[in-house]
Amino acid sequence: MTSLSPTAETHRDGFVPIPAEAAAAYRAAGYWTGQTLGDLLRSAARQWPGRPALHDADGVRDYARLDADADAFAHGFRAHGIAAGDRVLVQLPNVPAFVPILFGLLRAGAIPVLALPAHRRAEIEHLAALSGAVAYVIADRVGDFDYRELAATLVEQVGSVRRVFVLGDPGPFTDLATVAGEGDSLPQPAPDDIALMLVSGGTTGLPKLIARTHDDYAFNARESAAVCALGPDDVYLATLPAAHNFPLACPGILGAITVGASIALTADSSPEAAFAAIERYRATVTAVVPPLAQLWCAAVEWEEADLSSLRLLQVGGARLADVNAREVRPALGAQLQQVFGMAEGLLNYTRLDDSDDRVCTTQGRPLSAADELRVVDGEGNDVAPGEEGELLTRGPYTIRGYYRAPEHNSRAFTPDGYYRSGDLVRRLPSGHLIVSGRIKDVINRGGENVSCDELEEHLLAHPVVRHAAAVGLPDAALGEKVCAVLVVDGAAPTLAEIKRFLTDRGLAAFKLPDVLRTADTLPLTAVGKIDKKVLRATL
Repeated sequence: MTSLSPTAETHRDGFVPIPAEAAAAYRAAGYWTGQTLGDLLRSAARQWPGRPALHDADGVRDYARLDADADAFAHGFRAHGIAAGDRVLVQLPNVPAFVPILFGLLRAGAIPVLALPAHRRAEIEHLAALSGAVAYVIADRVGDFDYRELAATLVEQVGSVRRVFVLGDPGPFTDLATVAGEGDSLPQPAPDDIALMLVSGGTTGLPKLIARTHDDYAFNARESAAVCALGPDDVYLATLPAAHNFPLACPGILGAITVGASIALTADSSPEAAFAAIERYRATVTAVVPPLAQLWCAAVEWEEADLSSLRLLQVGGARLADVNAREVRPALGAQLQQVFGMAEGLLNYTRLDDSDDRVCTTQGRPLSAADELRVVDGEGNDVAPGEEGELLTRGPYTIRGYYRAPEHNSRAFTPDGYYRSGDLVRRLPSGHLIVSGRIKDVINRGGENVSCDELEEHLLAHPVVRHAAAVGLPDAALGEKVCAVLVVDGAAPTLAEIKRFLTDRGLAAFKLPDVLRTADTLPLTAVGKIDKKVLRATL
């Protein structure tokens, strides 16, 4: 489909759609079927009403019950003032209620904006303001963090947020347990409407919003389920935060629903808790990031849970070292599937019939025959086959622009609609990719992207910091750890003081420095920018 023409068209307040000619081709080829995300569950309930759908503390809800619960939330949200097209910021841990709440919002015609449980004031205020969110859905507290206090601040700071729904003790807000209703009809969004918004890894500054449509995200989930051979007897365990693209639709929760599989969730990914969940739910498929895969492989030495049900372990979010990849099957008894993808769209999977060597040494090949990939040099020219270059991509489930980010889009996308991934790859004759690095200034800490720009901006707000640089340093457990290098006036702050300062500024915990260094000066490039390559080598 290389002949499809680009477009600068935007609509719905900053959403950049796939061009009409390309969209028509995707429909004609059957990639886009016109099914909305809300209808994924409705279709499953019609086909398999009595089949187990969602494991929770009270047992298992079947598809008919889950479908009815989603409708009750949809009518309840509408009765509480949520209208079609409203953005609703959702920040929930991995609890069973996440599923009917998500579908309730989708069926109410609202657009869920899916924040991660680890996000704090800086990210939440930004996401609410950027999306124009009218409501905020939270748990009361997780561990020692009280989300109701964050909600109170959000309501004060972001004028569009007029209602807060709380799972648990609501405090001064609305109890989600009371949000249930009945009605005759619900809005029916168009398949090319925005279905939900995911949060980017924040490679430059604060995170961007990724608007996924019903058509593209339903394809994402359906096709991923097919690649994983997901079927009605599978139990998908959401181990990573469910708001992540990976456990949500790769194939994740949504993919499981497309085939009538059942879903379980765990909010604790430690071996003790996750292994217990695998044993309790007889989970067959789950997804983790490389540090967790390493930890799980080691933990079989001391954890005694029965993992015999697990048939497929997906690993993604960062490259899994070859040596660690080869440990998975002997340690866990499950087949490894490497997944290299992005919330912006393109997904690459090793296939179930790939050789062990290919599974352990590559990061997969594209999900769809319609995925268009280019590997280019610094000048934008295609490199020779097998050579390293930046990955560019477009296709039936890859966005053509971030939401309300025209200036960033001019850099992140080519004029003909290719997304500049920032990932350095080599492409094999088989189509499989080997990820070799990044060109973006971002640290991949345990599968979470930490924007160096954003962290440096916060560091520079400290009264004694004159210059700041954030770089990633190799780490056996995390892949990369966050190192902050500061040039200061006067006495240097300690790492603990810097962490407290950044936490007080509302920064998420995974973005805090693991290592702190001070320097008299920072190395500069010829054009006066901080030379991260030299700095990293020095460290």
